Amino acid sequence: MTFIQDALAQSQSRIGSELGVSNWITVDQAMIDQFADTTQDTQWIHTDPQRAAAESPYGATIAHGFLSLSLASRFGRDCLSWFPGQVMSLNYGMNKLRFLAPVKSGARLRGRFTLRNVTARNDAELLREIELTIEIEGEEKPALVAEWLTLGIFKETAPA
Repeated sequence: MTFIQDALAQSQSRIGSELGVSNWITVDQAMIDQFADTTQDTQWIHTDPQRAAAESPYGATIAHGFLSLSLASRFGRDCLSWFPGQVMSLNYGMNKLRFLAPVKSGARLRGRFTLRNVTARNDAELLREIELTIEIEGEEKPALVAEWLTLGIFKETAPA
């Protein structure tokens, strides 16, 4: 059995199972401001705490939706393990993404991962479809839900 065949068999037995829940990360104003600078999205709802307190329906600045989404990779480090023979992991994209609740400055987020499907694309690539929910501590609604695609790249050598 090759590395990828072994990984596929292990993964297929976990379809529908939770792969893990990450540690919490605080999304503070400094992080929001850095993201705004990087993406050049400096809209006041993200970067002006005084105006947001006075004019926003949220009463505070909120993180960019794409900032919350970009933390998926960080959350994944806590939960998504590599397989023997895997040499890299690539973000392959999203099939579905919905931003459900605003993330106020100072909120804590974490990722919850559930395996939805897995397929071998060829002898070196394993495609995983993962349901990602980014939760906001103390909130009923999550910040977002997504169907995230990750591509594991493997050596073609069989295990010893």
